[in-house]
Amino acid sequence: MAETPRTQFETAGHGRPRSWTPQQWGALIGGGALAIYGITRRSPLGIALAAGGGTLALLGARRKPSENNTATTSLLINTTPQEAYRFWRDFQNLPRFMNRLQNVTVLDNRRSRWTAAGPGGKPVTWEAEITEERENEMIAWRSLPGSDIEVDGRVEFQQAPAGRGTLIKVRLQFAPPFGTSGTIAKFLNKGASFVLRQDMRRLEALMEAGEIPTTAGQPHGRRDLVTGLMRAADPTRPLPRGTNLTDALAAGRRSA
Repeated sequence: MAETPRTQFETAGHGRPRSWTPQQWGALIGGGALAIYGITRRSPLGIALAAGGGTLALLGARRKPSENNTATTSLLINTTPQEAYRFWRDFQNLPRFMNRLQNVTVLDNRRSRWTAAGPGGKPVTWEAEITEERENEMIAWRSLPGSDIEVDGRVEFQQAPAGRGTLIKVRLQFAPPFGTSGTIAKFLNKGASFVLRQDMRRLEALMEAGEIPTTAGQPHGRRDLVTGLMRAADPTRPLPRGTNLTDALAAGRRSA
């Protein structure tokens, strides 16, 4: 029998450290070069350049995604680590149970292009590259420079004792690219714990029963306004771009 998913947010200092990104190296090298150039000028402008370069290098070196916004969950599924690994390794399967994901296109054996629903239904895209992999044990991936958002992902597959299935542990983290607004990252981080837990429950149903159960379309009595608001704000079902809020509330009151 599957266990109840356990979801938490890692606290700062306790998460798995992220290695430096190309943007961080660029800020460190560029800022350092600017500081050295300013020092050699020996003028008020040189002093200003040195100070600015030093600040840029310091911010680049110290910057890291907030670990307080790292969502992790674990779930025991009645399948083998080999089956779970093969299913997840084909990233095109992920939109089948991850509601925010709209599409994943595999580019080659290591790289893939992801599209998710962002604020207002606007698509958010990023290219990801597998950074670490052990067959039937774990997969780690990270977004590449030029993406709309920085993404870190890691999934582990562990054989449960006494043949009770596979314990799947997932870790996801979203952060804005260096020097850009954090609006998209804040949107994806909002409710990330709840969203990831629901996604894993759908994965459990998909792998154990072959389909994801739904109550959509089933008859019921009229919902109240509060229910409509909750349905419209459900982070696992982002509203399509251009959706009329009044229509969304009415649909939420009608739906199960």
